[in-house]
Amino acid sequence: MNQTSPAAATPPEFAADGPLVIVLNAGSGRSDADDTQRTISGILDAAGRPHEVLRIERGMDVAQVAAEAVRRAQGRQGAVVAAGGDGTLNAVAQAVLPAGLPFGVLPQGTFNYFSRTHGITSDTEQATRALLRARPAPVQVGQVNERLFLVNASVGLYPQLLQDREAYKQRYGRSRLVALWSALVTLLHAHRPLRLQLECQGRQQSVRTSTLFVGNNGLQLQQIGVPEAGLLAQGQLVALVLRPVGTLGMLGLMMRGAFGRLGEAEDVLRFGFERLAMRPAAPRRTARVKVATDGEICWLRAPLNFRVSPQPLWLLTPMPQDRVEPA
Repeated sequence: MNQTSPAAATPPEFAADGPLVIVLNAGSGRSDADDTQRTISGILDAAGRPHEVLRIERGMDVAQVAAEAVRRAQGRQGAVVAAGGDGTLNAVAQAVLPAGLPFGVLPQGTFNYFSRTHGITSDTEQATRALLRARPAPVQVGQVNERLFLVNASVGLYPQLLQDREAYKQRYGRSRLVALWSALVTLLHAHRPLRLQLECQGRQQSVRTSTLFVGNNGLQLQQIGVPEAGLLAQGQLVALVLRPVGTLGMLGLMMRGAFGRLGEAEDVLRFGFERLAMRPAAPRRTARVKVATDGEICWLRAPLNFRVSPQPLWLLTPMPQDRVEPA
């Protein structure tokens, strides 16, 4: 579990019967949003727990809804809860982190890496009951140019894979098979390698790469076979730099990752760090760069500075009897 030492930060004010402000993404997952909301509200009403649900409908600004949830929760010894996939969790956590509020999760996505890492079930009914007993614990998060990420951040081919995957999901539905098929289609198209300047711990290095991937999730890193996953527990992030390879070589790396053997590949440079600076090689040293954070695409101006956030996220963590082991 990516947790910060409790001595490193002051816990937020939180009452066991404090209100929960729930941000529900009506487009996440496969279940009907109305049914999901009824399930959540029914359990909280039966327990006498004050709460309100702010829904994110198509076309709404997630950041604005998250900011409103924070405003309503502040000063009430309550918490903000994100009900959605990893992208929704990221957007809500982005607003919660600087406010120092407790952050709850009701996973509704496809992969749910963040929630699974912390023992939170994907069953909405069980997760809501567990939320009633959960208590805040500090959890490590990453930042790139002050933009938060819970699971990973990346530049290069990986953001393009994610962008294409989302387009396929909107057309064919959300499933792991659709995600795999979209990735194969993307890899069949040629992509120009990136020339980057990296600076870490006072050392500079020029690299050519198809993807720079920064991980903050032990479960994901372990599943693809990255032995440095244990560095997360030491307060570091883990970088993967994929050397340029052809389509067949990239497919081979994907297969290694799928079978948990990516760490054996010679074409992958791996290292842990607390701070990493990245910029495109000259002449475009201050160019805008496409970045993916927890599956959401944004554009940030170089240089990109990856680091462990000095402030932990106070996650409402399940009690031992409510925890589930990640599948």
